[in-house]
Amino acid sequence: MSSVNKVILIGNVGSDPEVRYLDRGVAIANFNLATTERGYVMQNGTQVPDRTDWHAIVLWRNLAEWAEKYVRKGMKVYVEGKLQTRSWEKDGQVRRKTEVIAENVQILYRPQEYQNKRNEEPISEESPATDNLDAPEADIF
Repeated sequence: MSSVNKVILIGNVGSDPEVRYLDRGVAIANFNLATTERGYVMQNGTQVPDRTDWHAIVLWRNLAEWAEKYVRKGMKVYVEGKLQTRSWEKDGQVRRKTEVIAENVQILYRPQEYQNKRNEEPISEESPATDNLDAPEADIF
């Protein structure tokens, strides 16, 4: 039996994507995505506050180039991908970070400041189809 590694998030972009180009012109973009579970009141009257989680999103190649053009802080987006944890050593300590490697991103909502801008190319709602989403093994961070 095989395993499944699938993540689907809908949330708000916390920062404009940071895009870098690696050797051979391979683009990589990173941004943070906030998802919030709304608070509620329990039957006994206890108030449970909103809970916001932050997710590190990583995009490669065409998807990264698309995000560089169209994704901005404050937008609500749909992200589909897989979880990947990487580790490295810094100052003698092993550090780990779990990231969502995005395979599909769609813009669901743009704040007014990004709508109806003149003299700009139209914003595509869906990210481009990507091929071979596997990241290169070396020199990614």
